[in-house]
Order: sequence, then structure tokens, then C-alpha cells
Amino acid sequence: MPSSNPLVSIIHGSAVRVAAVALLAVGLGVPVAALAQAPGDAESSTTWALGLGVMSAQEPYAGIGRDNTALPLLQFENQYVNLFGPRIEFKLPSLDIGDSQQLNFGIVGEYDGSGYEEGDAPILNGMEKRRGGFWAGGVVEWSSSFVDVSAEWLADVSGNSNGQIVSLGLARTWRVGNRVLLTPHVGASWQGEKTVDYYFGVRESEARPDRPAYAGESAINIEAGVRGVYMFDKHHSVLLGAGVMSLADEIKDSPLVDRSTTNSVYLGYMYRF
Repeated sequence: MPSSNPLVSIIHGSAVRVAAVALLAVGLGVPVAALAQAPGDAESSTTWALGLGVMSAQEPYAGIGRDNTALPLLQFENQYVNLFGPRIEFKLPSLDIGDSQQLNFGIVGEYDGSGYEEGDAPILNGMEKRRGGFWAGGVVEWSSSFVDVSAEWLADVSGNSNGQIVSLGLARTWRVGNRVLLTPHVGASWQGEKTVDYYFGVRESEARPDRPAYAGESAINIEAGVRGVYMFDKHHSVLLGAGVMSLADEIKDSPLVDRSTTNSVYLGYMYRF
């Protein structure tokens, strides 16, 4: 099952150090395999790939600059499972709808690196540490020759925020010749009240004159971007992409946040065995 939702890994909150891996996984892992497959091989093939990626992403918190990270990349996929970095998907039976449409279902889990420590920026001094965690849930995708529509629900099973996230994404992939896949995508993500409050709220015990107490509420972020794959041959591929996210008012209004958008760019190389 394709996992085309580009949103999940960049909207939980703060640090992109670990979450960046999952963004590369969701956005680029499947196209690498698809581009290298011969027609009719999708159900039977097993894909192994190793690589290295670099990502530059802007944090939403005041006083934190861009986070530039080098990331080892590992992918394994067959008809039952898709593993890429900290994200794994267990594929459920698909439902064919006509000749060119399909409903795909899966159970997903991932580690998200959101969170911060008080030393990360002056505005965070005196704040209790916010941790990332393990998230799990389900995903469904309607795949067609015109557009892929995906919906995903995740819950924080690690119990740090006890939050939930529901994401909706639309993507369209164009194949250019035999070597290039280009995929523009847009989407929206609803973050539950507990998620927003944990990562962007300020507790009464943490308040100070320049950082008043703030209770987070549920929020919807909007995202758009483009990702691509260039395959030199069946083994060597370059992955690249860029995205921008408009933060909801419930996040922008936090005294910890000093911007209305975040953005990211990434570049990677993968060797497919």
C-alpha cells in the first residue's frame, strides 16, 4: 500500500531531528520502490534500500533557528509491511474499485522527535521538558489515476501528550521519462487539544512576565510542498523536496511561538539492492 501522506511527521510540534526521517519515509520511500519496479511486480517484490539524507527545517519556537540534520535512511518493503526510518506500516487487504481506483488500508506506528528542553532557547528556560514519543493508528488511501487522497489518525501511545492527530492529504505524482517522479502535495492536519497544549501550552507553574500561562486548544495546520525522485539506474536514486506549513492561530498565539509558518527542504541519496 502506498503511504503518500506527507503531513504526519512534521506537525506534531517542535524538533525535527528525528521526525525528519519519517517525512522522508512517507514522502519518498514508496516512489523509490515504485520507480524501480517492473510492471506487475508491486505485489510480489521485496525492496531493500540504504542511504543518507540531509534536512533543514525551521522550528516554530521563538529563538530557535533552522535545524540542519544528517540522517541515515533505511527502507524495507514487501506486500505486508513498509519500514522506513522510525515509521512502520502493516498493510491490510486493499479494495479494488474499477480498473484505475483502489482503497488501501494500513496500521501505522512511528517514533516522533517533537519536543524541547529548556536550554534550547531563552523562551523555554524554566519550562518542563516536552518529549516526543511513539504514535500509532490507522491510515486509508484512495488511489486513482488522477489523485491520491489519504487520511490518517494517530494517537500518542507513549502517554507523553496523550494527544491525537488526524491528517488529510492530496497528492498527484507525475512520471517524467524513465527516471523522474514529481509529486506536488497539499494537506491539512487537525491536532487535538492535548497535543497542542503539551507542545505549545504554558502551565501556571511555568508562567513569567514575558511568558504568560497559555492553554492550548485543538488546531488545524495547512501544508503544501513538492517532492521528487531522480533514479540514475535501478540502484541509485536522489531524493529531494520542499514544504511549507501555515500554523493555526491556536499555535501562533502561544507565547512560545514567534512565527506563522514553518518550512523544510531535504535532499537524500539511496541505494536500492
